[in-house]
Amino acid sequence: MLARKSIIPEEYVLARIAAENLRKPRVRDRLPKARFIAKSGACNLAHKNIREQGRFLQDIFTTLVDLKWRHTLVIFTMSFLCSWLLFAIMWWLVAFAHGDIYAYMEKSGTEKSGLESTVCVTNVRSFTSAFLFSIEVQVTIGFGGRMMTEECPLAITVLILQNIVGLIINAVMLGCIFMKTAQAHRRAETLIFSRHAVIAVRNGKLCFMFRVGDLRKSMIISASVRIQVVKKTTTPEGEVVPIHQLDIPVDNPIESNNIFLVAPLIICHVIDKRSPLYDISATDLANQDLEVIVILEGVVETTGITTQARTSYIAEEIQWGHRFVSIVTEEEGVYSVDYSKFGNTVKVAAPRCSARELDEKPSILIQTLQKSELSHQNSLRKRNSMRRNNSMRRNNSIRRNNSSLIVPKVQFMTPEGNQNTSES
Repeated sequence: MLARKSIIPEEYVLARIAAENLRKPRVRDRLPKARFIAKSGACNLAHKNIREQGRFLQDIFTTLVDLKWRHTLVIFTMSFLCSWLLFAIMWWLVAFAHGDIYAYMEKSGTEKSGLESTVCVTNVRSFTSAFLFSIEVQVTIGFGGRMMTEECPLAITVLILQNIVGLIINAVMLGCIFMKTAQAHRRAETLIFSRHAVIAVRNGKLCFMFRVGDLRKSMIISASVRIQVVKKTTTPEGEVVPIHQLDIPVDNPIESNNIFLVAPLIICHVIDKRSPLYDISATDLANQDLEVIVILEGVVETTGITTQARTSYIAEEIQWGHRFVSIVTEEEGVYSVDYSKFGNTVKVAAPRCSARELDEKPSILIQTLQKSELSHQNSLRKRNSMRRNNSMRRNNSIRRNNSSLIVPKVQFMTPEGNQNTSES
């Protein structure tokens, strides 16, 4: 059968499809920005093409501490096994050179008791017995079945050497395990930062703020906060600096620049002429390729180890015109902290211009505050009017219900023609 021709001409359909394809915007998925410091505090940096690998072996202890746990446990186990096997070979060679193995093979069971004063190590008949004696010497188990005699000075030398090597292996490996369990970044797991940072007006100035807290009761002594801005810049000579770090000051009334982190605190940075955020407005912030790195350092009260917690905020994680809600309340003489609201923010009035424009035109802040006051009053009026309307509707519904409950009057006719009215 022949296919039926369409009623609409084919040229019109093709033109319509082409026009629709042209009108549809082609949106490409935006690639996520590579951040220098992850939210967890880990450095997002990969080291490649390192030619001088031997430098890591020069600081073998730090290399062992930096390894993953599975690698450290494998090295821990293999170091003891290799030392036991090495000295087991040495003990077997000592017994073989002195002729102890042949003596035990030639003598019968009753004659072996007389060999204890002539052999180097008693009851070392094979490599297995030499391996067991090596473990007994290094771990100082001492089962009593095998022991040294005075016949071999070489065996005494091997004994001293194995004790020294065993002590070194114990010191290095146990110290490595201790340092891995007591690393400073373990304490940083309970130091938390707010998910977002905010920019709002505080004391008449635009401020960059974030919240930091400690979940443990043990304090961080001499805690200090540093803030850096990392962004890609180009020098006047045309040199591209991919990671340009700029320090920004922290607004702290204490001269020592230390914070008392007994409860969650809001760290504030005043955006002034010294700040890299001085020329950035609310509209420019979304297009900025910058990252604000926050570093919290202090000494752990219980261990005395210096710890460091890090996080970062990119442009998408900075909320303009927001403020953190209060989470510290006083209940029955005790200050209570509600960590469920740790990162919650509320929208507040804030000028959308940059800090430079705000300094040049202070009237912008006054106009913004006036507009927010008017909008607040309008919202209050709307809320009050809605409450009045709701109360009036409620009263009307109550009246209708009461009117429906009124008992109707019923008239009765008597035979004499009199009308009696009664209510049922």
